[in-house]
Amino acid sequence: TDAPALDAQDVPSAASGTVSIPASTYGHFLTEAEINGRSDHVMVDHGASLVALTYEDAENLGIFIKPSDFTYTAKTANGIARVAPVTISRVSIGDITVRNVHGVVSERGKSDRTLLGMSFLGRLSRVEMRGGTLVLQE
Repeated sequence: TDAPALDAQDVPSAASGTVSIPASTYGHFLTEAEINGRSDHVMVDHGASLVALTYEDAENLGIFIKPSDFTYTAKTANGIARVAPVTISRVSIGDITVRNVHGVVSERGKSDRTLLGMSFLGRLSRVEMRGGTLVLQE
């Protein structure tokens, strides 16, 4: 398993609206995000199209899904999963905030971790990897 990541607010920012996230031991970018005002441990993943919440994280964040909401399928690290589309009011890392972010919630037990994908990252002015550090700028 990956080494614990620093919280985004603990990582020094070069400027307001900029967050730097160091890679974990295995090269993943793990951090704390605030989703709809609640804290969640996430992996920043530019290979994911959307913000992809685990079922369990969604519940903890106050996003409740009914079985009939699972109207799409997606490829996950654990295979094919049914997913429910959602719009997330607010996603923040450090002092970066993006509102009305498209995402999905995967079926219970089908995803290991919440991913911050391109529906969040694509709304930033800069996403850059420099020497093992991911730099995000609002």
